[in-house]
Amino acid sequence: MTRQTAHQAPSQAPHHRAPTETAVHTGAPRPDQHDRAALRAALAAATDDRIVYDLDGIGRQYTDLVHELPGVAVRFAMKACPVDEVLDHLAALGAGFDAASPQEIAQALRTGVAPELIHYGNTVKSDRNIAEAYRLGVRDFATDSLEDVAAIAEHAPGSRVFCRIATTGEGALWGLSHKFGCSPEDALRVLGEARTAGLVPSGLSVHVGSQQMTAEAWGAAVDSLAAVLEALNWRGITPERINLGGGLPALGVLDRRGRPLDPPLDKMFAVIREGMDRLREVNAGPLEFLVEPGRHLVADHGAIRAHVARLTSRRRLDGTPEDWLYLSCGKFNGLYEMDQLQYRLEFPTHPGGQFVNAVVAGPTCDSDDAYAQEGGLVRVPLAVGSGDPVWVHSCGAYAAAYATRGFNGFEPLPYTCIGGSGGRGGPGPEGGTA
Repeated sequence: MTRQTAHQAPSQAPHHRAPTETAVHTGAPRPDQHDRAALRAALAAATDDRIVYDLDGIGRQYTDLVHELPGVAVRFAMKACPVDEVLDHLAALGAGFDAASPQEIAQALRTGVAPELIHYGNTVKSDRNIAEAYRLGVRDFATDSLEDVAAIAEHAPGSRVFCRIATTGEGALWGLSHKFGCSPEDALRVLGEARTAGLVPSGLSVHVGSQQMTAEAWGAAVDSLAAVLEALNWRGITPERINLGGGLPALGVLDRRGRPLDPPLDKMFAVIREGMDRLREVNAGPLEFLVEPGRHLVADHGAIRAHVARLTSRRRLDGTPEDWLYLSCGKFNGLYEMDQLQYRLEFPTHPGGQFVNAVVAGPTCDSDDAYAQEGGLVRVPLAVGSGDPVWVHSCGAYAAAYATRGFNGFEPLPYTCIGGSGGRGGPGPEGGTA
């Protein structure tokens, strides 16, 4: 569905608004290489609000990733979609998991994967967290500080650690450049202390930022990794693994102004492959590689069936007219990432007709529960009424994970999984609860 940023003034009475334009509306999101037929059929069949995950689509995305990066181990970033059926399906395909807490580790283990296919990828963890992860069988820990190394040595003796090197996060919608990761100089001290403390200085990791939009980000990360590898080798430390982190983008979302995001995915994969070859040449011993995709695997294969709460018109204090489309879901129950992007909307019962340019917002009494109000207007069918279905595309990442327990009384959305083997029986007729 196309977006426009120019606003045409409506009349003062909401029920007599003049349309901004007349057009034939296809109702379909921008096509890409993914087969959406099953997902669209499930959205059409839904009679109430819910998230729908297409397990077969997620599986195809995983297979494509493995094809692009042969020999690279995949550790799915659980935070992107902590849905049992999704985790079961990925585990059956051979994925391991990037977990950020003992609770996520326990959930990952319930898929049947071996503990060695799970790493504790969070550099922020208490003594209790470390001890519980170790008890559960995890032996791979991310770190970025001497204090954390000392805690791992005490509560997870003999474990393998990989040091996370900070990146700038440039080019990503979410840079992730402040809370995690240390300087290359600190990485040398961290892994040196790990060796002294009886831990295995197993490797290095980076994260170029979430929804990274440039291939150059991976090139810069490889430069940093290569320099640290050389310095470590000189100190007699030969890492065995490089974790290239997450950051691979989704393809079906829009920026805050409603413009299609078009990440150069093929170029990204080429830069990553070239970077791995370079790092193998630099290191004194063999290197294995891991990636931690999250949104890249699930975002474009999850969608929400929501409904219209109301289409309204009012004037600002300066007299400027403004249309607002309120949905039944928003930032706090499915669409948390409204701060940096727009999700594509489809109005299946209004495939054509006249449109207004509106601000899209969720149902809560929170002003952050809305798309960008300046330059982020969305074309909305003038004829939509309260209760009409709306399909929100490419929102499979973080839709379940970020939902509150009921802010303002709006409950988390239930979910349905389609395709796949159904995991442990799959969702029932009414689906599971995200």
